[in-house]
Amino acid sequence: MSSYEGPKKAVARLSGNVPKAGRFRIGVRRWWPYYLMMAPGLLFFVIWHYFPIWEAKMAFEQVRIIPPNIWVGLKHFQTLFASPVFYNVLANTLIISTMKIVFVFPVPILVALLLNEIRSGRLRKFMQSAIYLPHFLSWVVIAGIFIALLSPSDGAVNQITGFFGARPVSYMTDGDASRWVLVFSEIWRSAGWDSLLYLAAIIGIDQSLYEAAELDGANRWQKIWHVTIPGIVPTIATLFILNMGMFLSADLNQVINFLNDVNRSSIDILDTYVYRLGLQTGEYSLATAAGLFKAVLGMIMILAAHFVSKRLTGKGVW
Repeated sequence: MSSYEGPKKAVARLSGNVPKAGRFRIGVRRWWPYYLMMAPGLLFFVIWHYFPIWEAKMAFEQVRIIPPNIWVGLKHFQTLFASPVFYNVLANTLIISTMKIVFVFPVPILVALLLNEIRSGRLRKFMQSAIYLPHFLSWVVIAGIFIALLSPSDGAVNQITGFFGARPVSYMTDGDASRWVLVFSEIWRSAGWDSLLYLAAIIGIDQSLYEAAELDGANRWQKIWHVTIPGIVPTIATLFILNMGMFLSADLNQVINFLNDVNRSSIDILDTYVYRLGLQTGEYSLATAAGLFKAVLGMIMILAAHFVSKRLTGKGVW
């Protein structure tokens, strides 16, 4: 009989009589390269996501250069809700985020379904490389590309439409057009990369289901509709709920690179508003109040989307 024991049993045997603190030190010494690789990511989340939770109390304080701060309760929220600028940026955020949910969220699903149907391995690799590439470009570069393409004087888009007799359009100074520029640039940048999750879900579908569908006489489109799409519904539901949590974000990095003085009234969002309040005017408490409002509303939307998804599909985050 073999005397081999698995790694879990070996660790349990070696540390069975060791106190918890000792087992922790043994684990750290054994797995320190992996902890070292995890450290930058953990540090990022601690500094930028967990530490600000404690500092959110500034929304209820008057910040002073020399501590302690003065407790003012809901004063900053009252100032925020009395500002017409706040309601304008809130409306812009809701409109832009709704447009992205409706027009951007389904595109990676469609891309994954189409990539899965490509039978040529070489063609599939080429297509994947081509549509993944924009994800690795910064929004500064992407904004520069779109602004150049949409220029009313020498942009490629206006030159093509002008060939057919259309008049030049200044897309970046037209408020409604600027919102669509945000939508299409988001699709171009993220659709390919986001499709990876759906492709992984498609690969995990039991192949016997496709074989059974073929025996029943299903064609390719019927297999997509009756096998592939139901197989990735849990992934779609989970990602939709997570997207609802970021519904009020609308992507600061994107908007701030497309924002100008002319289209500000149409694409100025909550995140750019918080950025101006906190970093440009130094109103830290008011900026924190706006950010806390957005975070609380985002949590409510996550919970609402979770319970609706559980009721409709039986799938949720937990």
